Amino acid sequence: MTQAWFILTRADGRDICAPSPAQLADALAEVYRGGAVAQDGSPAAVLLRFGYDDGLMYQVEVASGGEVTFEEWSDRDCEIALASPRHMSALPQDDALQLWQWLAQRQVAKIRSQPWQGG
Repeated sequence: MTQAWFILTRADGRDICAPSPAQLADALAEVYRGGAVAQDGSPAAVLLRFGYDDGLMYQVEVASGGEVTFEEWSDRDCEIALASPRHMSALPQDDALQLWQWLAQRQVAKIRSQPWQGG
């Protein structure tokens, strides 16, 4: 049987496996309030990935200013993109949290149906 997994990568590069709703909200709040910068000094971004041990992986990255990217991959090694990356600009924090909640609930179709700018 295939096992599902979730990993939150915080702005400082730390990975949290199976993050709680509070950890998701905290990571987004840090980026939105401008309290985080990447290790290389670039604008902060946080990433939530969801996938299966033997296949598909989805990720939603949220960067400072509400820049959001959604990607779909054939596996966790990002070997084959299943669709072009989709983007949103200036997304409010609550909307970004909703995307992450859908990802945590495995509701990828709801994420795909959002008004993305590309893909």
